Amino acid sequence: MKNEIKKFIQSRAALLRIDSIKATTASKSGHPTTCMSAADIMAVLFFYVMKFDPKNHQNPNNDRFILSKGHAAPILYAVWKELGVISESDLLSLRKIDSVFEGHPTPRFEYNEAATGSLGQGLSIGLGMALNATISKLDYKTYVLLGDGETAEGSVWEAAELASHYNLNNLVAIVDCNRLGQSGESIDDHHTEIYARKFEAFGWSSFAIDGHNIDQILETFEKIKSIKDKPVAIIAKTFKGYGLENIQNKNGFHGKPFNDEEAKAAIQEIKNKFLKEESNFKFAPNLPNKSENILKKENIKIDLTISQYKDLFEKGKELASREAFGYALSDLGNVSQNVVTLDADVNNSTYTNFFKKNHESRFIQCFIAEQNMVSIATGLQGRGKIPFAATFGAFFSRAFDQIRMAGIGRNALRLCGSHCGVSIGEDGPSQMALEDIAMFRTIPNSIVFYPSDGVSTYKLTELMANYNDGVSYIRTTRGKTPVIYGKDEKFEIGGCKVLRQSKNDKACIIAAGITLFEALKAYEELKNKGIFVSVIDLYSVKPLDIATIIKVAKESGSKIVTVEDHYLAGGIGEAVSTSVANEKFEITNLYVDKLPRSGKPEELLQFEGIDSKSIVKLFE
Repeated sequence: MKNEIKKFIQSRAALLRIDSIKATTASKSGHPTTCMSAADIMAVLFFYVMKFDPKNHQNPNNDRFILSKGHAAPILYAVWKELGVISESDLLSLRKIDSVFEGHPTPRFEYNEAATGSLGQGLSIGLGMALNATISKLDYKTYVLLGDGETAEGSVWEAAELASHYNLNNLVAIVDCNRLGQSGESIDDHHTEIYARKFEAFGWSSFAIDGHNIDQILETFEKIKSIKDKPVAIIAKTFKGYGLENIQNKNGFHGKPFNDEEAKAAIQEIKNKFLKEESNFKFAPNLPNKSENILKKENIKIDLTISQYKDLFEKGKELASREAFGYALSDLGNVSQNVVTLDADVNNSTYTNFFKKNHESRFIQCFIAEQNMVSIATGLQGRGKIPFAATFGAFFSRAFDQIRMAGIGRNALRLCGSHCGVSIGEDGPSQMALEDIAMFRTIPNSIVFYPSDGVSTYKLTELMANYNDGVSYIRTTRGKTPVIYGKDEKFEIGGCKVLRQSKNDKACIIAAGITLFEALKAYEELKNKGIFVSVIDLYSVKPLDIATIIKVAKESGSKIVTVEDHYLAGGIGEAVSTSVANEKFEITNLYVDKLPRSGKPEELLQFEGIDSKSIVKLFE
């Protein structure tokens, strides 16, 4: 029987190579040779090792697979074709505008777990899925196929270290060590023992194997079943273009599909080498246990009027928005077991420590590794969790590529950036988020909140928990601010609040967060001088309530002043200005214009010209 299994696996691998050639030739683009190096591993995984139901991809107990080397997407589609999930015509639609079978995997094809292709992120996503199994007490394993070239990315080792820290014996990384990158040899060439020692140094069990020896691959997957206390790395020595004598292990074929004649010859060569014998092995999917834990979206409700923290939210009290976020998060954890929180070693500053105290089993300490944290959140969300990840807003810039890929994958990540703007004070510019609004506004389907007080923060955090169409971001402030809203005040995505308005307004001041209070101070000073202005709290920076802005601005002398603790590029001023560009408004933008420095918050607001006095000067 063992020999029959081997012949069957070998035939599946051959078909995967053939399918990859056909698909890339049909699209006249793609990476057939990188698919061919992984074919034997993929065949063993999907046709022998993994437990999954091909007819029910969302079964919570299915083993999960992440193709971190996303440019090998054709071989993943080939797997589903050979399993009968998609047709040959589907496969041959690779990279077409109206096809879900994109050049690199995205969840537009529902059997893709995540968007990959920006290298170095798949292991972190897989780590998130493995953590989900641990949190939810599910028995599935997560397998991640990496290319050797992408192990040069630091995020791979962030994931490796954390997986070992949490003793994730349900996570298996397979490195397709085919030696050749896009422009030359990979960093450690074919020295699989070096890769193995690296993973061992991070606390993994590792195996260096021949990635084209079916017996050895099968034996290795049998061995790892006995490893119960740590993750496993399999370093498979392979050859790019394996099976084609004149191409395999030769440089210069990366991303080069075959023309029709070359493809025909290549397919025949593969058939001659690997499809000589029929196997008597009868394949049937290795089905997982059934589960009642069905993935479904929740409508989560929390009520500030009955929260254990309600007394802190009385009007007039001082409460930092970062602290209010922590209280809201803890309350969300009370009403949904799917809410999880991730933090990058700043939980006593972001106030996710309240969640940690009350829901420790669902709190994930990611340490100072923001790229890894964001992709872990992507993996968790892919398995039905509602992840909130928090750090200083400035440090999310380090993870922008991971955030960008979450946007491409339509992942509902909830991210909180604290310590935003120059108002953090003495810590200085390295800690000041001044680009974050711009960054998050660029993400497709994202929403961006910038609350001013505790109540608005609490309510907007609840809205984030129920936003499932993309990435959401909330920007919180370090310092305490007065609570200005009642506990029953309602907020909405794409809304704003008109806080001051009269029939004699000369301009409309639009602000959010810390500068809203500067705008309100300026309002009082101007009113004492007989000058009236309207004031808008722009708590939803994306999407904007354009209709209200236009209406109030027209009633305010058709003049707009925006004030923000952020750089001009991509900030509130630009968002408002571009949104009302077709109106004949006179617009003045106040923003952080000088390179910031350390100082007291009030000194820095004045230094940058975004304090109340700077607003008042505009009307002198």
